[in-house]
Amino acid sequence: MKRRTFIAGIGGTAAWPVVGRAQQAAMPVIGFLNSASHSGYATMVAAFRQGLKEAGFVEGQNVAVEFRWAEGQYDRVPAIALDLVGRQVAVIVANTPGVLAIKAATTTIPIVFTTANDPVQLGLVASLARPGGNVTGVTQLAIEVGPKRLELLHELVPTATLIALLVNPTNPTSAETQSRDMQAAARILGVQLHVLHASTDRDFDTVFATLAQLRAGALVIGADAFLYGRSEQLAALAFRHAVPAISYERAFSAVGGLMSYGGSTPDTYRLAGVYTGRILKGEKPSDLPVQQSTKVELIINLKTAKALGLTIPETLLATADEVIQ
Repeated sequence: MKRRTFIAGIGGTAAWPVVGRAQQAAMPVIGFLNSASHSGYATMVAAFRQGLKEAGFVEGQNVAVEFRWAEGQYDRVPAIALDLVGRQVAVIVANTPGVLAIKAATTTIPIVFTTANDPVQLGLVASLARPGGNVTGVTQLAIEVGPKRLELLHELVPTATLIALLVNPTNPTSAETQSRDMQAAARILGVQLHVLHASTDRDFDTVFATLAQLRAGALVIGADAFLYGRSEQLAALAFRHAVPAISYERAFSAVGGLMSYGGSTPDTYRLAGVYTGRILKGEKPSDLPVQQSTKVELIINLKTAKALGLTIPETLLATADEVIQ
């Protein structure tokens, strides 16, 4: 978004830079820390700006945003967090695992998080209704419905006796939880679950080579910012290797992935933008209950299913929120 400075047409040109600097100095600055990359999260940035606009703030007009991207390298997050805190921004918006580093670095700057985890279990807030402290935010249903994704994939490919789960081992907030919950769900379904790891682009070739060696019948892609940012790449690889796969976000199905099941990440960021605006207007994070995204969508890409030689059961088609032809 281009920044425009509107200067009243009064006075000499020599005074213009002074006015511009005064306006910029008075403009609150938001720190935006994301563990992934901008290329994979452009839709979320747009949704965040929409939320800010709903709260009365437009970037470049009455608020500035300093974006920081860890590019999927989670070990960079603590240093980025310290840099933003040191700049004394008005509010910091962060996803997991970055928000943990932000919370550890400041108890005074308001923090708005977006997460697929339980924020109480993570220690971000005292409770959902009464967050306390300087932290509040928005949660979405992604990790909690992981077992359901496994169940949906098993319903589509009932002959698969071995299903793989892909997680990012460098994500301390979700990898272990998802692996544990999915293993429990796999035992109930009577299938074997093999956990695979990827934290860089280079890992994907190994992942799909292992899938072939294991003769895995399907793949569940775990909830993680880095993996989400690689939705298009993962959808293409799954298609090329003829592996039925499911992710947690609609973006995966939209770019050719077979199925997705989970909450809306863009809407989570829109709500985070609204909360950020309310805090800029003077509300305290401790007074803003954590918002919970309760809507879950099942998206099926019928074109991909046909190309993979799969027949979608009528029960799945009937319950799908969207079928991409």
